[in-house]
Amino acid sequence: MNVHKNARLTVHGRVLLVRRVMEEGWTVASASDAAGCTERTGFKWLARYRTGGEAALADRSSAPWRCPHRLPDEIVAAIERLRRQRLTGPQIARALDLPRSTVGAILRRLGLGRLSALEPKPPVVRYERAAPGDLIHIDTKKLGRIDGIGHRITGDRRGQKKGIGWDLVHVCVDDASRLAYTEILPDEKKASACAFLARALSFFAAHGVSVARVMTDNGSAYRSHDFRQLCAATGLRHIRTRPYTPRTNGKAERFIQTSLREWAYVRPYRSSEERKQAMAPFIDRYNTQRPHSALANQTPWQRLNNLLGNDS
Repeated sequence: MNVHKNARLTVHGRVLLVRRVMEEGWTVASASDAAGCTERTGFKWLARYRTGGEAALADRSSAPWRCPHRLPDEIVAAIERLRRQRLTGPQIARALDLPRSTVGAILRRLGLGRLSALEPKPPVVRYERAAPGDLIHIDTKKLGRIDGIGHRITGDRRGQKKGIGWDLVHVCVDDASRLAYTEILPDEKKASACAFLARALSFFAAHGVSVARVMTDNGSAYRSHDFRQLCAATGLRHIRTRPYTPRTNGKAERFIQTSLREWAYVRPYRSSEERKQAMAPFIDRYNTQRPHSALANQTPWQRLNNLLGNDS
């Protein structure tokens, strides 16, 4: 039973209502009022208790008793069999004389909506570059702007502000050391993406890291002529991830999840500016103080200096 936090009657509340009526002598009206439900609802749960005891107070399935228009199991099996022979949806529909929409719905329900679902899952290949700067990962994360503490904290959805807009968190992570650089920008257009890459390269250069490759997703900003020109001018080889394969850029994705847990959602912020001011201390702690399990519990700063031969 998945009860939301504002539910009037949980199973425990229903049991309490019934006991007040059956054992304590409350009227149904007074017990229902105390439980926060109508008298009619109170009579309903009382009748169910008399029929089946406490077990009858649990939620019933909302699935229909019968569905006369549902496809027979043998037809569903035939659709799956033909799909596994690499037939397309329209081909299956013609072969079985079924509507294409019906075949499409069944294929999606079976998890075979795409022919690629029939391909064996490739093994997970974990990699790590040997030297800092061999590869940096760039990605973005969209966060809603803040204008006062919202319903997630107050529990009150009334008077919510709409149309405030978004902040775009641009992140850059070194593959070998996990050293991270971030900025909050108003958008993810090509001008912002190019400016962020230029500043990220300056950040790594200031720490003695010369960048050779950059990996991004297939966003329009990263496919733009300006971004391609910047990579060529700085001597970077640009690698784009395979479509629908975010794990290729997994180190940036992992950093984003860490930053959401330990910075963006760690406490309620009263404004976007307050959240933005909290980013720099988080990044400093992430780079210099927070042990990283994939680095044998070293910090990115320690790993960077070890790889560069600067450790003392």
